[in-house]
Amino acid sequence: MKQLNSILAAFAKSQHNDQQVFLATVVNVQGSTYRQPGARMLITSTGKMVGTISGGCLENDVFEHTRVSMADGKPIVVTYDTTADEDIIWGFGLGCNGVVNVLIEPLNQDNLLNPLAFIHQCFYNQQQGIIATVIAVEGTVNVQVGARLILQSNNRANTDIQDKYLTAALLKDAQAALENKHSSFHQYQLAVGKVDIFIEFIKPPPHLIIFGAGRDSVPVAEFAKALGWRVTIVDCRGSEVTQERFVMADQVILTRREILHKQISIDDDTIAVVMTHNYLDDLEILKVLIPAAISYLGCLGSKQRTARLLQDLRTEGIECTPIQLQKLYTPVGIDIGADSPEAIALSIIAEIQAVLANRGGGFLKHRMEPIHERNQVNKIPINKL
Repeated sequence: MKQLNSILAAFAKSQHNDQQVFLATVVNVQGSTYRQPGARMLITSTGKMVGTISGGCLENDVFEHTRVSMADGKPIVVTYDTTADEDIIWGFGLGCNGVVNVLIEPLNQDNLLNPLAFIHQCFYNQQQGIIATVIAVEGTVNVQVGARLILQSNNRANTDIQDKYLTAALLKDAQAALENKHSSFHQYQLAVGKVDIFIEFIKPPPHLIIFGAGRDSVPVAEFAKALGWRVTIVDCRGSEVTQERFVMADQVILTRREILHKQISIDDDTIAVVMTHNYLDDLEILKVLIPAAISYLGCLGSKQRTARLLQDLRTEGIECTPIQLQKLYTPVGIDIGADSPEAIALSIIAEIQAVLANRGGGFLKHRMEPIHERNQVNKIPINKL
């Protein structure tokens, strides 16, 4: 997420310099690869590159394609196949044993289908969306590689795909992807050919609210910002020094526990960590957070302390449901033997990342399944009636 934020900032800056810029996007992979579909890199005509699409092996070659393969200004898809042993001799020696498809396209700020402009809009408005991009065409279908359909969270769509039957089918699948909050790959089979489309789910960076402004909260905020998350600090002590301590945060709220509920906004994309070191503050904070639609709630402290907090909540008429308890992580963090503020912060952020990715947080050496989900292509026949 941090790389994507850097790409958005670099693109905005490039528009003031009147530079030609290109965007390289991983649009499909097979086998083992370093980056997954949706990974992006911005390239300027001067050779500056922001972001990565590999472990550093493909970037220079992609830049060369912007110089020699795109004279007509049309998007292209370049395939890097590292599954053959000969790749070590003639290719890039990636050692990943996979296939990577990279879409390279020139960018225009005024293009209504500019993917970076749309992603910026989603991030700015804290809304989700869909970018559906044509990545391969077979036959005589009237559509070009790089054509796309963009779907906003309010279901408003914009597209440059001319085939009305393909557009209708794609819009239906894009709406399903937006509802399911999941990217997918589709191959639309028409009478005159086939069209492969990457339907990418776009969501804003996670919003982490840290309740507590002690020194041990600082590395938690720093790690979160290093991942490109949005960070809000809530200080129930109302100390002015908090503003100076958390200059990296997007927002600092100085409040009192009695009025806390009036000053924070929570939705199902919010994640929160409670680390005030004050029992009464924690009690009031949990009154607000436990009933809320929240995706993750971590609470610093022992199991005994949490049990007492939950008992006091029950005494006040707040009975936690099984679903609410399932989202409560306490003691907070992954068991890595952390005993310093930095190590504890690392364990907390790692646990949040695992929860967001629906992973258990164990050792990869013990994982029997592939590290990344394999891309399944949905084949959709389109019959023109």
